[in-house]
Amino acid sequence: MFWPIWCLESEAATTLSIRLAHAFDRSKDDPREQKFTRIVTAIAKYWITKRTPAVIGEALECLGGNGYVEESPLPRLYRDAPLNSLWEGAGNVQCLDVLRAMQKDPGTVEALQHEIASARGVNSIFDRFVESLISTKQMEANAEFGARWFVEKIALALQGTALIRSGNQAIADLFCSARLTEKRGLAFGTLQSTDGVALLLERSRPGRK
Repeated sequence: MFWPIWCLESEAATTLSIRLAHAFDRSKDDPREQKFTRIVTAIAKYWITKRTPAVIGEALECLGGNGYVEESPLPRLYRDAPLNSLWEGAGNVQCLDVLRAMQKDPGTVEALQHEIASARGVNSIFDRFVESLISTKQMEANAEFGARWFVEKIALALQGTALIRSGNQAIADLFCSARLTEKRGLAFGTLQSTDGVALLLERSRPGRK
């Protein structure tokens, strides 16, 4: 059963996007939110555009050959998925933009720290994951070489933060278990427990009120 993890990926991406949109709405009157939008826009773009082709690739497998032939819309979706990391800025460009923001404006780092800290104390897996990230004030000398690793970790921390703060603890706990532990698999469909899966699928069901 690998489709629950797509739903989880969608929940995390959507929740973070809504949080970022809310920050844009408030950025005119709130300097911290303005700093947040400056750096998190690049972080979210990088991570979500990297995950999208993999999610659509799994969707192709659901339909088998029917998902591959041109009569299905999925082949076009699969071809179009990488475009967001081309015309919206390649992955390396987005990561370098994150480093540039951190180096030129320490306020962006403070905004990240404040955001992530706001979700601590609710999920122990999340707390352990962000323990080192929360104190990060600057990248090391080889920052550019490790930029993708760093931005990926921050993106996951921000998705966990957004889910925890959204108030749906079951979904947040499922995300933390699936994404923020060393035991997690690298492929989709590697959840080790069914806890929260029924709720996740119900939330993603078409026509849900």
